Amino acid sequence: MFGEHELRTKFIKIGSTKIHLLEASPGLVRYRRENVEKLIKTRDGEKLKVLPAPAVGYGVRLLMVKLREPIVIPPKDSLSGFIDVPMEVEVKVGGTTIDRFHVSREKYALYGTIEAGAIARYHVGNFGIDEPDSIGVLRVVISNPSAEWKTLEKLVMPIWNSTMYYSPERAYYPLTVVTLKNHIPEVNNTGKAPKEGLIPVGPGDALPNFLMRW
Repeated sequence: MFGEHELRTKFIKIGSTKIHLLEASPGLVRYRRENVEKLIKTRDGEKLKVLPAPAVGYGVRLLMVKLREPIVIPPKDSLSGFIDVPMEVEVKVGGTTIDRFHVSREKYALYGTIEAGAIARYHVGNFGIDEPDSIGVLRVVISNPSAEWKTLEKLVMPIWNSTMYYSPERAYYPLTVVTLKNHIPEVNNTGKAPKEGLIPVGPGDALPNFLMRW
């Protein structure tokens, strides 16, 4: 699924989406996905790259995940686990993007107030200790350094210009740390791989910390 593919006749399946490559004539390969169709002139050694991308949709900068079950953390304690999340797929030849699409239903919501809020990609997700059987995965560490019990009901994180990681079958956002302090959760997209053995898409740079004011 994710990774490099020979430019020859074949099917590539990502979730319920199918990419069809068809050798149209010597030196030309037809790319098809639903109503998208392009002709690619082949070159020795050049491959089609199917890569995960953050779920920015129409250009949003935030991903907002409402937890189906809010998480309660004791004082001076932490919890690590996984959440199923939306992502997108970018298809490239050389350094050129020839297609980009989402693999789940697009939903958006207002984060914050009408006057000062922002539109975010929206998803209702499940938190679990074990990695979920989904295409998009987020590993999160929830830390409560305070002296009080804390509850986390949703996670809002910056995703614009975020790197991604992948295995052949799954896409991963970078390891994300949520710190519950001062009544305003602080979210850190670390840019680091959530586990060993994954392939990065771009440099693993951290994004500026984000304060969940609402």
